[in-house]
Amino acid sequence: MTDIAIALLIAAICGAAVLATAVMRTVWIVPQARARNVERLGRYHRTLEPGISFVFPFVDRVKPLIDLREQVVSFKAQPVITEDNVVVHIDTVLFFQVTDPRAADYEIVNYIKAIEQLTATTLRNVIGTLDLEATLTSRDRINTALRGVLDDASGKWGIRVTRVEIKAIEPPPSIKDAMEKQMRAEREKRAAILTAEGARASAILTAEGERQSTILKAEGTRQAAILEAEGQSAAVTQVFNAIHAADPDPKLLAYQYLQTLPKLAEGKGSTFFVIPSEVTNALQAVSHAFGGSLDDAKPFDAGKPRDDAKPAEGGPEELPEADVPFELTTGRPNGREEPA
Repeated sequence: MTDIAIALLIAAICGAAVLATAVMRTVWIVPQARARNVERLGRYHRTLEPGISFVFPFVDRVKPLIDLREQVVSFKAQPVITEDNVVVHIDTVLFFQVTDPRAADYEIVNYIKAIEQLTATTLRNVIGTLDLEATLTSRDRINTALRGVLDDASGKWGIRVTRVEIKAIEPPPSIKDAMEKQMRAEREKRAAILTAEGARASAILTAEGERQSTILKAEGTRQAAILEAEGQSAAVTQVFNAIHAADPDPKLLAYQYLQTLPKLAEGKGSTFFVIPSEVTNALQAVSHAFGGSLDDAKPFDAGKPRDDAKPAEGGPEELPEADVPFELTTGRPNGREEPA
């Protein structure tokens, strides 16, 4: 192979390499949600949209990709002093999106670093107007204030801040201990209140139950007394009606009257009784009923048998002697004798 052939081969290879480089610098494919800025002879020329694009090689320079999607960046904890001079460390999370690739590329060198510093500055300004209690309980207020300030400041950079979140607020250890003690005391207070309310409710329910039980017992006693009285009334009425319907004679009534006299001796210490004068009438009625008279009656001696008490022939056997529990004395209740 001659020297001319070798030179032509080398020239062909170099031409192919230059052509390939020119083609690679001419045709650019931009992915979706991405963008590239193009500089022509050192000046901004245009922005390549997603898809295939053509530029002049060695004249146009295509800059790196710019992501147009929403991005999330987490910033390290920033020491912030509250209004009541308490140092707290706050972690923030920022959500932003590039809306203008040209401004994001040419208006600021590093927009992520710029947003971080702006977030720390704005956070100090907002927290400086709040005390510790408000800082711990006003996250929405802080987020809204940060988002408004960052969105206004980053608008000229072609960036839109969509959301700012407070990830963590870390107070000093001494404040944490005080907060834990306060929370423990508050919980113990609530537990004591709930226990007292439970005891109060239990006492009220117990008293109410006892009250209802007493009322029901009283109602039951009242109903029982009413029913017993009604039963006794019905029994007395029935007996009274039966007696009147049978039309008893005075002899039977006198006998019944005498039957109740022994019940007077059932009491303790009852050895002497003054029998009303009505007993005489009852005895006379009984005597007439058996064919005799009260004047014929002789004094009765419990220790001696009566002469006329001999049983008749073929009659019943002689009854055993009985002790008389008391002695009947006719007279009035006040102790005066009945006149003849």
